[in-house]
Amino acid sequence: MAQLVWFRNDLRLTDNPALHKAAESGEPLILLYILDERAGAASRWWLHYSLTALAMDIEARGGRLVLRRGNPVEVISGLVKAHDVIAVHAARSYEPFWRETDRKLDVELKEIDCGLYRHLSASLFPPERITTKVGGPFGVYTPFSKACFEAGVPEGPLPAPATLNCAPIESEVLADWKLLPTKPDWAGGMRAEWTPGEAGAHARLNAFLAGPIQSYSEARDFPDRPGTSKLSPHAHFGEISPRYVWHRAKATGDGKGVQTFLKELLWREFSINLLWQYPDIRTQPIRKEFAAFPWKEKAGHLAAWRRGQTGIPIVDAGMRELWQTGWMHNRVRMICASYLVKHLLIPWQAGEAWFWDTLCEADEAANGASWQWVAGSGADAAPYFRIFNPVLQGQKFDPAGGYVRRFVPELEKLPDAYIHAPWDAPSLVLAGAGVRLGRTYPKPLILPADGRQAALSAYEMLKARQGA
Repeated sequence: MAQLVWFRNDLRLTDNPALHKAAESGEPLILLYILDERAGAASRWWLHYSLTALAMDIEARGGRLVLRRGNPVEVISGLVKAHDVIAVHAARSYEPFWRETDRKLDVELKEIDCGLYRHLSASLFPPERITTKVGGPFGVYTPFSKACFEAGVPEGPLPAPATLNCAPIESEVLADWKLLPTKPDWAGGMRAEWTPGEAGAHARLNAFLAGPIQSYSEARDFPDRPGTSKLSPHAHFGEISPRYVWHRAKATGDGKGVQTFLKELLWREFSINLLWQYPDIRTQPIRKEFAAFPWKEKAGHLAAWRRGQTGIPIVDAGMRELWQTGWMHNRVRMICASYLVKHLLIPWQAGEAWFWDTLCEADEAANGASWQWVAGSGADAAPYFRIFNPVLQGQKFDPAGGYVRRFVPELEKLPDAYIHAPWDAPSLVLAGAGVRLGRTYPKPLILPADGRQAALSAYEMLKARQGA
């Protein structure tokens, strides 16, 4: 007899309830990962190295990671039949694809007398755990977060198994999956920025808890400072558990920075709950009236936004950071998303799709919920008429222009006064900085004031349609 552990959003050994429960049985283990073919390009790059790290960690404890690709129901049921597996353990997943897969797998395994056990691993609470006083789901973040704090995160993290007794089963070869880019190799910036895997996740957390967390409530908004944890890719792949992060953060104190960070963990939790309620959150507006929004996308604008060639420095810096590193600072994500949806009047689904392909941590819950928040179509969303002025945002949160200069080097010689609005610079200043608008750096696709007016006009059209 054997027990099978199906890794998916929990690529770690520490605080892994599925692995812990299976290892506790003392029976031989099958440690399995099945390729998720839906992943975007940046996520596939991360996955390659995360699986490499996981396999090495397992081998160090005497075990082996088994790789397979194919239909999960067929792969797992085949292994169960061939190796006398009596239990399959997996972390709970909340994406609609995995929920349906789990339903089918449960039916299949019951027919061959094998149990499917899903463990709380990728979130702090089960989605059905945190409810309103009348037992319904929350649609607003603030009362949701208060309910989470009141419920408390009860259990401490589980230790990694000291040894792993694995059944001798052949594995596919990771390199054959071709998750890494070939030509052109666009991943150089990601390799320089990240260390995928459980050890990299713990190193990132330790560095954050050693100091930056105490000033997190203020520093997190400034993209030229190391003020954020940058744990999101590690958390998405489950290289570190939210429960582990929560307890480690709380142990550092109860200052404002710590409390703000815990609330950010609960925003992630809130996004998971929204996905649970709205499985099509990536494509369909939660507020149904926004399905009739009068978008006015112009040819070439989406491509310019993707390339970081909008002519708005803070937006271009963010989009280039995303392309180079597979990640973007959270404040800048809001600015870039608002500019796409409200100034350029391009549907938020187009931005979500681009982030899905280029973010290392492309996550159905966080990506969909955050884009809908910016667009005004989501639960507890920012009002549509709240329109970020990208120039003012840049001046406030990147006052010395360090972030823009890093990712938009063609503007690096501009004085601080004009770094966020080069079109306002006198011709002599532009010439002295070697900037020729429309040549070395694009003119704005649309100026902030004009974009704001276009967005408000579109919103008025939507309201008129709803009132008709």
